[in-house]
This record gives sequence, C-alpha cells and structure tokens, in this order.
Amino acid sequence: MTYAVKEIFLTLQGEGANAGARAVFVRFAGCNLWSGREQDRATAVCRFCDTDFVGIDGVGGGRFADARSLVAAVADHWGDRHDRRFVVLTGGEPMLQVDDAVVDALHAAGFRIAIESNGTLPTHPRIDWVCISPKAGSDIVQRRGDELKLVWPQAGIDPVALEAWDFAQHLIQPLDDANAPANQAAAVALVMERPRWRLSLQTHKLLGLR
Repeated sequence: MTYAVKEIFLTLQGEGANAGARAVFVRFAGCNLWSGREQDRATAVCRFCDTDFVGIDGVGGGRFADARSLVAAVADHWGDRHDRRFVVLTGGEPMLQVDDAVVDALHAAGFRIAIESNGTLPTHPRIDWVCISPKAGSDIVQRRGDELKLVWPQAGIDPVALEAWDFAQHLIQPLDDANAPANQAAAVALVMERPRWRLSLQTHKLLGLR
C-alpha cells in the first residue's frame, strides 16, 4: 500500500491531554467528512475544519511507497534522540490509510503512537492513544478510547449523551472561528455545568507553533 501524506513536522502537541509533548505529526491527506475544498464546505458534514489536508505538497509530505519509507521520514524528523519517541497520526482522517504495516513499523522504530480521528471508522487496535473528535451529523463507530475531544459549540450534538461513551477523558475545545470569544465562554460554561468535561485550548496557536 502507498500512503498519501500532506505533511510531516516536529512540534509540540498543542491540544488535549498530551498538550506540551514533543511529537512528530503525520498529516495524512484526505477526509471522509469534507473534500477540503472551500467550494464544498457549505455542503460538508464537517464545516469548521481549519486544517489543510489536500494534496501531498506540504513540508515533509509526499507519496510513500511503503510503511518503511514513511516511518524513516518520521524518524528523520524526530532526530537523533531515541527516548520517548512520540508520533501523532492526524489528517484529514488518518484511518482512511493507517494499517497494520504503519503501526507495526512505527512501534518497531520505538514510537508511541497517538491518533486524532473523527471516529467514523474503527481505529487500529494497537494504537497507543486514541483521541476521537466527533462531528455532528456523522455516524460515530469508535465510541471508546483515551480522549474524547468535542469542538464546541456544535449544533446537533449533545455533550450529555457523549458522557456515556467509554473514554478516559472528556475534553471541550472552543471552536476557533469569528465568534471565538463567545465560543470560549460557551465552553467554559459547559465545563462549569458538567464537571466531567475539562477545557482544552489550542496552545500551539497561542504560542505561534504549527
């Protein structure tokens, strides 16, 4: 299998329970909830995505002929240190492409693997950290994992119902759009009302990181 990757880069994880951790991000191209083209946004299931996952032209991106070449690129971005290797598989929707070969090769190279998925496809069972970010109007099949990250507000999705899903942590992340201050206030209000949830901020944006 070949893999279409938009970009690969070394940064700090900016969101969720692993915020602040050094990580290599692998952004796979393609998504099943939006084409990534602005002309299709209004009719997409997910209309608020702020990520460019179209094509393979980003820094470190490309079409990788096999898992070995992809993992070699990940290792190059991590650098010479071999301790606490951490990779985040994201997109787009990474589970359109992540398979046994990728997971096995990353583990063989000493990487702890996290994934950020919309939950419409089952995540690979040997991934070490599963973060699901549900989108209103989609059919979520992955209802268990380490971290449920709900972008808020979202019309058509009930945070109270999500509390029954089997996740170790439930995080609320304010939607970053033109109404950001109001969205932040709404997220704080939800956490104050439903203490099972915890506020998650996009610290990479605050720090000017990728």
